[in-house]
Amino acid sequence: MAADIISELSAKITRTSCSRFNINRAHVWDGAVRGFKRASYDPSHEILVKFTDDEGRAEDGVDTGGPKRQFLTLLMNCLRTRRIFDGPENRKFLIFDSAASRDDEYFLAGRMIATSMVHGGPGPCFLSEMLYQYLTGRAISDIEATIEDITDDAMRASLLEISSAATLDELHASIDRHSSLLQTAGCFQYLDDVNDKKIINDFMQWYIIYRNHFSIQRFKDGLSTLDVIYALELHTSSFRAYMCSSVEQLTSATLETIFEVQLSEKGSSRRLEETRVIGFWRDYLLDTEGFF
Repeated sequence: MAADIISELSAKITRTSCSRFNINRAHVWDGAVRGFKRASYDPSHEILVKFTDDEGRAEDGVDTGGPKRQFLTLLMNCLRTRRIFDGPENRKFLIFDSAASRDDEYFLAGRMIATSMVHGGPGPCFLSEMLYQYLTGRAISDIEATIEDITDDAMRASLLEISSAATLDELHASIDRHSSLLQTAGCFQYLDDVNDKKIINDFMQWYIIYRNHFSIQRFKDGLSTLDVIYALELHTSSFRAYMCSSVEQLTSATLETIFEVQLSEKGSSRRLEETRVIGFWRDYLLDTEGFF
């Protein structure tokens, strides 16, 4: 279903005009930022990518679509490590960074994701479920997060201590010990039930959502590129695999998307042999479908 929706969104792309990107694989982020910030850039224009090697020579084959998909895949991988994200490897959320805010990197990241999805590339596949639910309109009071999402060891240990209290006295003592942390989040309170861990969820909501509200809003503004955010809101379940990490069976179609065949010069005997091998390889993938 998501593929059909993306196909509808991609109908807005103007194939007769293009936005050009000159990308060095060792510096994908820098080249992407230059391209997206270029005055002539238009997300509704086709993307034309030229890769350059370390010596700066342009590679061939820029009009086949392969370089574009490779660029967008590399770009999504770059996003995962940017300063605007925190959290476990496959459950990341946005955090405020003043330098990133000045560079409007939150908007840019959202625009990059939206552009990648509509232009045939992947989604990020690393956002936390909590962030994704909030982005797609779920009320924050209905969203839960786990303490393990926090990467700060001391903060995580404090919350785990509160969460694991066995008696009401232990719970109150733990809350007292970590009162400064809880007061910062505006959720300091003494609970009447040792099994009531509302204080933990309140802290997590502040830590992931409330304190990063500006960053999330600019990210969402970027996701509105090509109407992607509206598609996410209307079809949240369908797009979850594009935005959040998921276990996906490896298929022949997936393999052909991941790997790009580099052929020898046209007309050469080597290229003839290579095309024969490709045929055998594709037949093998079809014969072994479902066994990866």
